[in-house]
Amino acid sequence: MSATQGKGQRAESPNWLSGSAPEAAIEIAAHRVTVVGLARSAGEPVVQGWASEALPPGAVVPSLNALNIADRAAVVEALRRAMARAGVRGRRAGLIIPDLAAKVSLVPFDTVPERAQDLSDLVTWQVRKAAPFRIEDAQMAFIEGARHGDAGRTFIVTLARKDVVREYEDVCAAAGAHAGVVDLASFNVINAVLAARHRDLGAQMAQAVDWLLVNTTQESQTLAIMRGDTLMFFRNRPVEGDEKLPDLVHQTAMYYEDRLQGAGFERVVLAGGAAWSGDSVRRGLSDRLHAPVTSIEPRQIAGFTGQEFEDLQPAAADALIAPLGLLLRDRAGV
Repeated sequence: MSATQGKGQRAESPNWLSGSAPEAAIEIAAHRVTVVGLARSAGEPVVQGWASEALPPGAVVPSLNALNIADRAAVVEALRRAMARAGVRGRRAGLIIPDLAAKVSLVPFDTVPERAQDLSDLVTWQVRKAAPFRIEDAQMAFIEGARHGDAGRTFIVTLARKDVVREYEDVCAAAGAHAGVVDLASFNVINAVLAARHRDLGAQMAQAVDWLLVNTTQESQTLAIMRGDTLMFFRNRPVEGDEKLPDLVHQTAMYYEDRLQGAGFERVVLAGGAAWSGDSVRRGLSDRLHAPVTSIEPRQIAGFTGQEFEDLQPAAADALIAPLGLLLRDRAGV
């Protein structure tokens, strides 16, 4: 839900490929808030300051169809502390919210209207039928996805309740920051992986290569199939009931093989809780998908000054990935 324009269309866009990035990023997750400030040194991104603060249980309850901020005072105070420690107080910032706070759909059209307003009307009409709330109450964003056929195009559409987005924005304002861009966590993990092309992790990733992102939290599991820098599949599910990550991976693999004519993933990238899961989980994914399983670390994305990372715990390091992805969205290399 980035307030940027892309490719000549007046559409708000959760685009990991377009739009200038802010100098600071804030992520409000269910159990923590994280703030990262970025600068440039000799053309390379360098983290100037960062901080992460834990939240009390239940302070943020990510949900698509209910208000998310249950303890506003606690979230505001945690964000103020993190901003002060990171040295980014009072700056324009990009805001990252949980995947569960929005609905992501891939909507194909055989032909695309030339006029931006006609396209927006068509997208709105298409997603209205499956929207989990009144479309009049929704904040909608869409970007171009994969081409198909002679004139067809799939659009990646994000819907969130306006009052839910406003909750997160109001927390930032109360803490002293202006949220100029609002985006989803997994979109910005994708940003981070794409930006890492310029560093060690992504050097081998050609644009046509297929890869899979597995991003998990205590509340949700997200799987995204990427064909180079193009999103081909996105699925987010809350952690509940009997549906486990191996089941989601299996279903995703079947979709990839049957519907996308996939020839095999070049790699599987783990993020969130999946990134520090045990060797048995990694072996299971590698055996099922016949691909190497990797994760991404902050130092593979950006440089750091005045920070010690040798003893940084995996959960703390992982907290930096999505904010860095938002800040480096202009380094996707495409």
